[in-house]
Amino acid sequence: MSAPTLVTVGEIRAAADRLRGSIMRTPLIPAPWADPGRPLFIKPESLQVIGAFKVRGALNAIGRIDDGLRQRGVVAYSSGNHAQAVAYAAARFGIDAHIVMPEETPRVKVARTRSHGARVVLCGAGQREVVAAQLVEDTGATLVPPFDHPDVIAGQGTIGLEIAEDMPDVRTVLVPVSGGGLASGIGTAIRALCPDAQIFGVEPELAADTAEGLRRGSRVSMPIEDRNRTIADGLRSEPSELTFAHLQQVLTDVLTVSEDEIRSAVAELAVQARLVSEPSGAVALAAYRRHRTPAGKTVMILSGGNIEPALLAQIVAESPTVGVDQGDGHGATPTRAV
Repeated sequence: MSAPTLVTVGEIRAAADRLRGSIMRTPLIPAPWADPGRPLFIKPESLQVIGAFKVRGALNAIGRIDDGLRQRGVVAYSSGNHAQAVAYAAARFGIDAHIVMPEETPRVKVARTRSHGARVVLCGAGQREVVAAQLVEDTGATLVPPFDHPDVIAGQGTIGLEIAEDMPDVRTVLVPVSGGGLASGIGTAIRALCPDAQIFGVEPELAADTAEGLRRGSRVSMPIEDRNRTIADGLRSEPSELTFAHLQQVLTDVLTVSEDEIRSAVAELAVQARLVSEPSGAVALAAYRRHRTPAGKTVMILSGGNIEPALLAQIVAESPTVGVDQGDGHGATPTRAV
């Protein structure tokens, strides 16, 4: 079997042109309380209209479908953020969207997906791909996968393009990893435009299939029951052949974090940065805290902010670090915004 064709920085630039005016160009927000030897900047994709980075890939992929075929609608499967993104993008194009979501998906994500006019089909654990394939057959709609597609990867890669343009001297980029589309796209852009930067994927310890796969040199599979143990519900997927090939080329390494560290990072972002993050969106900060990454400017991707309000309140209330400056950056002079 031939190796997958990897997305290029040229395709990411074309996606950026296609998306211009349809997405937010998120800023790099300085974290003045962080380690001054590793100045930290937050890329808050939680500020996108659907609360997560996924809108980039969805809009790019749907925009690339032939006009006649696109009118038949689209199908997607997702634990939440890709679901909302496809529903939103479909509404923008005036087409139907059929979204398959696991039954354990947070209610807030299901409700927001329906709010964009999409039909939501709930399914059991590990069944979403099968149900989505049946919907494609029944409706004639086009499948827009959450990560296993070059147009989706190119759309997510526009985040890396923005980082490279706004901070060409970035030293480290920390990116959540699940199916791998986000890290594949960002990594491709950063490798091409900031070749001296190191790019680390971040996974929960309870769903660390990519870390193990990269160590072995081939994809590994974890039972869905094991991956579902992590609070980071958006990081329970496994890379595809296409995304794994990208990750092998672009990642320096994959760092893992514990459930307690993820919760602490959610609270830190809420209290210190005044940013709402879902657990999946906070793993990059957890990795920054746990691992001694290289000195120099660090960018963390806050990938999404779609968290149940009750869970956010619980995490913040239970955090022992709420209201306390953390890390080596205590008392540091605030860093200039980029």
